[in-house]
Amino acid sequence: MAKNKNIFVCQECGYESAKWMGRCSSCGEWNTFVEEVVEKKARQFARSGDSGGKAEKLDELTFEVESRISSGLDELDRVLGGGIVRGGMVLFGGDPGIGKSTLLIQIAGIMSDRSIKVLYVSGEESAKQIKLRADRLSIGGENLYVLAETDLSVINEIVAEVKPDVLVIDSIQTVYSPNVESAPGSVSQVRETTSGLMKIAKKGEIATLIVGHVTKEGAIAGPRVLEHMVDTVLYFEGERHNTYRVLRSVKNRFGSTNEIGIFEMKEEGLVEVLNPSEVLIASRPSNTEGSMIVPSVEGSRPMLAEIQALVSHTPFGMPRRVVTGLDYNRVILMIAVLEKKAGIHLESSDIYVNIVGGISLKEPAMDLAIIAAIVSSFKEESINPKLVAVGEVGLTGEVRSVGSIDKRVKEAEKMGFEKIVVPRANLKGLEQQRGIEVIGVSNVVEALNIVMGG
Repeated sequence: MAKNKNIFVCQECGYESAKWMGRCSSCGEWNTFVEEVVEKKARQFARSGDSGGKAEKLDELTFEVESRISSGLDELDRVLGGGIVRGGMVLFGGDPGIGKSTLLIQIAGIMSDRSIKVLYVSGEESAKQIKLRADRLSIGGENLYVLAETDLSVINEIVAEVKPDVLVIDSIQTVYSPNVESAPGSVSQVRETTSGLMKIAKKGEIATLIVGHVTKEGAIAGPRVLEHMVDTVLYFEGERHNTYRVLRSVKNRFGSTNEIGIFEMKEEGLVEVLNPSEVLIASRPSNTEGSMIVPSVEGSRPMLAEIQALVSHTPFGMPRRVVTGLDYNRVILMIAVLEKKAGIHLESSDIYVNIVGGISLKEPAMDLAIIAAIVSSFKEESINPKLVAVGEVGLTGEVRSVGSIDKRVKEAEKMGFEKIVVPRANLKGLEQQRGIEVIGVSNVVEALNIVMGG
């Protein structure tokens, strides 16, 4: 048998090198190379498909059981595209303490109560610790099995014995394969264990939910191939000191990647927020300058969000620009448009822009509301609390049309608003609404005259 070979692998992107390098030539990160051992023996790759090596006609394929499993949480099912696909792999990422393990143990308990067999594998907690957490969240069920194990070969044996419908792995960075000599969490181990779990999921049609650690930049730790191998990648967003969490889909082979789910962290765990518009604008102060409501659409869901701006004079030569929850570069562009096209001089002012609630919304339809909030704070004049605005603003000051305008108008009407400012181009084909006045504008100056009352 040939001798083993030592190589150096970048822990950020998986790039391999025969010698150690200070900076990765693939991803550009510094001090990420770790020495790993590669076995130089012929490897037997087991078949992971279920076709038996024979091509089948698409029209002749049938399902004996329902192809999706409901998680029991409508918010999660919406993000997944209708439920968890049998044989699919879902990767959950997010900052430490954001609620990944809490969500998974919750849906494991909900599914077990509906006679769905779930195997919860943890490499970070003992079985007794999982029991303590489950008791705190009032979670139980005779169909929920718990396994504290990190060896992939042992996990494979238990899966064959229990034959679960859903497999939960918390987390992929703690699982290791005895066939690879590198430490758990390394590029080689993550790649090998993910491949092994994928074979288990596809062969047994087991829905597999995986927790992935994130780096300080917010990306899933380990090689990028991890995200390519799984079917769905979901990210938890939100501040740890804030009660609201946003679950966003960034990859989904079985649904849309634009959907989001909103949860609230309480003592009993994560609770669905069924009406985010009401929650996000409930504490909005009345007759306060610098506040503007905008109807946003994430995927198929419309919701109202409050954009706040604070403009204050600075005695220093370099004014500050601080943006939270919005695209920073987009806000800087809107400030430039205001100075050039609306004649509002902001070069000597600090500007702070924020979305209330700790959520992030990056769509261009926010532009008009951002501009209105900044001007309101600059002029120290409040905006009509019964008015909302939506529209994309171009660099020449024109207001461009946005998508899903019907949903935005209906959501504003449902929440009791009386006026909505929209791009003039969106007036064509817009359904006639009752109870709300729709005002079309074509440029920034025209919009500001309406929003600021002339």
